[in-house]
Amino acid sequence: MSLTSLEEKGLDPLQLSEKFFELWHQNNLQMLHLAAIQGFSKLSEPLEALLTILESCPGKQKGRSHTLGYHILMEFQTWMKERPQMSLSSLAEDKAVELQRRALGLLTDTQPNFVDTLMNIYQIKTLDPSIQCMHIYKLQALNCYKEAVTLSIKLGLQTELNMEKMLIPLILQDKLPLAESFVKGHRQLEKQLVMLLDSWCYPDFNVEEIRKKFPCLSLSKHYMTQIQPKMLTKHVVRLMEKFKIDQSFCPNALHKRRLDSLRYLVYKTFGDKTMTEENWTDHVQYVVADDLELQVHLVELLVKYSSLRKASQWSLRYNLPKDRLSQGVWEMQQSLPPDLQQICLNNLTTQEEEWIPPQSHCQKFYQAPLTKDKVHFVDTLETLQRCQSFVLKESGVVGVDMEWQPTFGCIAAQKVALIQLAVLDQVFLLDLCAKGFCHQPDLVGFIRALFSERNILKLGYGMTGDLKCLSATWPELSEEPLKMEGMLDLLKVHQEIQRGKVNQVQNAPREVLVGEDSSEKGLSLLVQQVLGKPLDKTEQMSNWEKRPLRISQIRYAAADAYCLLDVYSALSSNPASFGLPADLRSITSGQSEKSKDKEKKGKKAAQNPSKEECQGAQRVSPPHSDKLKGLLCGEQPSEDTPPLTPQQLRVVCDNMLQGLGRYLRCLGVDVVMLENTDDHRVAAKLAQDEGRVILTCGQPFQTLRSQVGEGRCLSLDCSEKARDQAIRVLRHFNVQPTPSDIFSRCQACNSDEYVSIPRADMETMLKVKGFLQDHSTSDYMLEKSCQQEELRPDDTLTPSVTLEPPRKSYT
Repeated sequence: MSLTSLEEKGLDPLQLSEKFFELWHQNNLQMLHLAAIQGFSKLSEPLEALLTILESCPGKQKGRSHTLGYHILMEFQTWMKERPQMSLSSLAEDKAVELQRRALGLLTDTQPNFVDTLMNIYQIKTLDPSIQCMHIYKLQALNCYKEAVTLSIKLGLQTELNMEKMLIPLILQDKLPLAESFVKGHRQLEKQLVMLLDSWCYPDFNVEEIRKKFPCLSLSKHYMTQIQPKMLTKHVVRLMEKFKIDQSFCPNALHKRRLDSLRYLVYKTFGDKTMTEENWTDHVQYVVADDLELQVHLVELLVKYSSLRKASQWSLRYNLPKDRLSQGVWEMQQSLPPDLQQICLNNLTTQEEEWIPPQSHCQKFYQAPLTKDKVHFVDTLETLQRCQSFVLKESGVVGVDMEWQPTFGCIAAQKVALIQLAVLDQVFLLDLCAKGFCHQPDLVGFIRALFSERNILKLGYGMTGDLKCLSATWPELSEEPLKMEGMLDLLKVHQEIQRGKVNQVQNAPREVLVGEDSSEKGLSLLVQQVLGKPLDKTEQMSNWEKRPLRISQIRYAAADAYCLLDVYSALSSNPASFGLPADLRSITSGQSEKSKDKEKKGKKAAQNPSKEECQGAQRVSPPHSDKLKGLLCGEQPSEDTPPLTPQQLRVVCDNMLQGLGRYLRCLGVDVVMLENTDDHRVAAKLAQDEGRVILTCGQPFQTLRSQVGEGRCLSLDCSEKARDQAIRVLRHFNVQPTPSDIFSRCQACNSDEYVSIPRADMETMLKVKGFLQDHSTSDYMLEKSCQQEELRPDDTLTPSVTLEPPRKSYT
């Protein structure tokens, strides 16, 4: 059919559709454009004809911008802009509603431009909301849950629909961000979503009961493992902060968070033995509060990890009923003399502390060169004025640090309790817990003046958390953020030192990393490297809101700020010896420029990580190849480093990196993945027993690294996508997969052996599992699989049954 045949008046829409289809398959977009311009003008009813054409287009859009229907719609929109009289309002009301309903039926696409354009042309939002809702529920009945929610958001139907019916399928499919978008801006819906998630946070929650309400919903084991109290609690606490929901609406999540915090405190005090008795007493009361179940659990933990005597004292403290006590506690209560039946909750230290600590302490830890009279509390306007006269001196140098009450995740927003400002020979402690002092306008004004003064050098170490807590303390800082001038973040300087150290030893016979064989980290590690002794961090997790502060707390607070001055002085006097430029400020500014460049590069930067990006945390090399030393420090493999096959790399993925584990299995790597309910320390046990490398991220890295030998733990960036993490792992270990490695392992069970089974059996298995719903789609995928694997059409591949199955089977 030629273009001249389109000159007829009252052109048949189906005839025009055939012409579009012919040109589309010829990939002749220019002729398609000309045919659209001419053809639309010859249609007697263009708005009705467009729907007929779109309805005849093969296939669903599914977000692809290059489909035939999408091109036709975009061409019609362009054609329509030159004809403003062509609108739905020019039609009779009944006719307009009919076209709107037909257009609504086409809205199953998730491609924004397609949906938005069709909605604008046919003014879908003016259609009766009840009709719109019927279409949304129809999409749900077809298992198009994502499309239903996306369209309901565009139509603004959130308050018209059943929130649980709309969002539960999304949550079960691990699409919580889309559920959040659905409720955002609707206060009641936000609260309902958080309360829904909280109702799933109790220990005996069974997701199968929820799943039964949606029998047609196919879920993988991965999705199912995401729906358990530990993960849900994290989401509830995050959304509670995001939507500003009162804690009283989230009792289950908060109880779970407090229970985990209680276990952590017991471990730090009686297992790790890094928390003092004073701090333990303060924190455990805060965490347990008046929750009877937590009080009972505290006593049970003390019986197990401490002593019957201590368990008895705390059971008396909370007056627990006899029938809730562990075995032996009641008997111990009866045998305790009166003076041991109570815990001293105010001052556990019976003798007054001295400002100068014992000689053994001085030999082991850094000490601020200050006498007690050089540390000043600032809690009134008068003392604030004196502080300003010292701190706001032009060309001065100020060490800045802050302390706040640890809440162990029970409350998201933490407020600053103490601000430490160190200048030469003096430290000022701004007491924000002093009555009325925190709300003084002069105090906020002083903080603004200090941070905005370009001619005063402010030293900090990782100030992001401090500034976040400042904003929580003074909400006006969120509305009008601090102007940051003259700041030097020594964390950036520390990272530069680490990079320099790694570069110096990359060709050495033995890997040497900053802080090797040292339990120190962060600022304490920097102080140790530069000044020779680490900081004493015992009081770091103190109750900083309790007054009066103990001498040990004051000493710690002063040292934490003053050490910044000493470190800066040592680095500035001889920067070359630490591999630093003469101007330390250039490091921070250089990092800022790199951050901007990184944002512009986007995914490209993630796929091609630089050495500096890979050096964000300490990394160690795999146990099975000394030649891979240094690769974990962000270096590219050298020419003389032999590549590894995926089968030579054996890893255990922490439960925070399950997505990475599946990616690596697809590439042929032998991966064991922890369940969401597994403790992180299970990874260390597997690494020791099976000779695996641990892949983890965040805080567990430090703990896991100390439990395994050198070179058996790798820290990754939690914020990266699983695909980018996999790329980093392959680059670090110089693993070079071949096409034959792709899908050589089962993503579900980690097996690398397959057997051929009849196609009919495979279809039966998929139907039983609920994964086979669209017969035509399954036929296509099976045929494609057969072509790729060179199998007979009647056979497919499935992991074989072996005498020694993998550690965990998911099939």
